[in-house]
Amino acid sequence: MQLQLISFVLIIWNCMDYSGCQPHSSSRHRQHKAMTGGSSGCQQSGCLTCSDYNGCLSCKPRLFMHLERIGMKQIGVCMTSCPPGFYGTRSPERNTCTKCRSECDSCFNKNFCTRCRMGFYLHLGKCLDSCPVGMVHSDAQRECILRCSAECESCVNSDTCTRCRPGLYQMNGRCHLICPDDYEPNDKLMECTPQVHCEVGEWSEWSPCSRSGRTCGFRRGQETRTRQVLQYPSPFGNPCPEISEVKECLVKKKRCPGTRRKSDRKERRNRNNRKDKESQEGRRERKRERDAGEREDSDNRNKTENRHRRGHDSQTIPPEDGLVQ
Repeated sequence: MQLQLISFVLIIWNCMDYSGCQPHSSSRHRQHKAMTGGSSGCQQSGCLTCSDYNGCLSCKPRLFMHLERIGMKQIGVCMTSCPPGFYGTRSPERNTCTKCRSECDSCFNKNFCTRCRMGFYLHLGKCLDSCPVGMVHSDAQRECILRCSAECESCVNSDTCTRCRPGLYQMNGRCHLICPDDYEPNDKLMECTPQVHCEVGEWSEWSPCSRSGRTCGFRRGQETRTRQVLQYPSPFGNPCPEISEVKECLVKKKRCPGTRRKSDRKERRNRNNRKDKESQEGRRERKRERDAGEREDSDNRNKTENRHRRGHDSQTIPPEDGLVQ
């Protein structure tokens, strides 16, 4: 009975689009075949029952029946989802596609639009030609959006900004030119973020007294102690205090292992000096001895030469008269 009723409705609807109702005329039958490319039987996928002239009369489970207009005629088509401008309704008997309201481009049901056609603006599922008080229309979105405060670029409501205009910093839904106390501007996020102050640990014990890296060979030195940074500060947070300290210290002087006493060094220098002095005196004495030896040798040579000279002279002189030789 239901299939007969749907078929009767489709036939009546199609008859209203033509002058005279002749559903079995050969010309219309050929026209339908040309449009659908079908012959006797169901040619469209998804159809449970159909006719060559009226298309699908019923659909397989979970598919929607949609009346599709082709020229001056409408035929039944089975679809997995309804096309834009229609919404689907399900019932135990059948699933159908129903046209949205005239001001809707798409809708969820008869009373809830999801997008409006040009000239209307969506607000709470309705398509309005003008937006409520406190809101302005967006032609790009075809929606009514909140009228934000002057310092906001976008907002959730008139009291809560989500993005501020350039030069302002957002914090807790408000826009600030200067961040409140204990907050600082973050130019990357354009937000006021909490300041982070430096935190340091406890002081270490004082180091042993030392001087130039040694712990011996001196009386006056220095002791040091340090502490670690636990939390480095943000750009506007409190800076870190000193993390190292130095103080003077006085200890009993002690010899470093492997070093000589000052008196030993002095004695060694004196001994070296004496050796140098003795060496110098020895060299001078040897020189004097050499000089004396050379003088003595020279004197001996002179004496020898003189004796030779005198002997030679005595042999060459003639004896005088009257002198007996």
